[in-house]
Amino acid sequence: MKFKEFAESYINQLHKLLNELDLNEFEKFYNLLKNHESKIYIIGNGGSSATASHMTNDLAIGLKRRDKKVLDAICLSDNSAVSYAISNDIGFENVFYMQLKDILKPQDIVIAISCSGNSPNIVKAVEYAKEINSTIVGLTGFDGGKLKELSTIKLHSQTAKDEYGLVEDIHSIINHIVFTYFQRT
Repeated sequence: MKFKEFAESYINQLHKLLNELDLNEFEKFYNLLKNHESKIYIIGNGGSSATASHMTNDLAIGLKRRDKKVLDAICLSDNSAVSYAISNDIGFENVFYMQLKDILKPQDIVIAISCSGNSPNIVKAVEYAKEINSTIVGLTGFDGGKLKELSTIKLHSQTAKDEYGLVEDIHSIINHIVFTYFQRT
């Protein structure tokens, strides 16, 4: 397949996935943020970590500097010293859990971003959030994995396994739609 054909196919698949997004779940996510006054913890690995960081920037700073909304959002993958210390000392599967342990409250939100939904560090943190009765927003792809099962709000894009680019694109677009809507209302 030539590049132009591949690009057209990719764009068409992305368009299809966007059209399949559950807008009722998406609206629940927006309304949750709109009415929220407690902490929001955002987590992800790899490309999803970059999306978590970007989402934190948009929700915590982007909205505040535009006088639209003040959200207390924190990306738990942004502090490399903390992440490496936890990973080195007690294992990578604890990197988000240890940051949430004893500070997460029932009124808090955990936004977990994972293409597979099965990353051990994401699952462990989300299981803890579920025990605390916090609201869990799961952004997933592939078959959704454990994260989809554990989430209160499920923003899922059903894709073939290993379609990281498409799933990460969807997650970024979800962030931008919410951010842009907040700006315009």
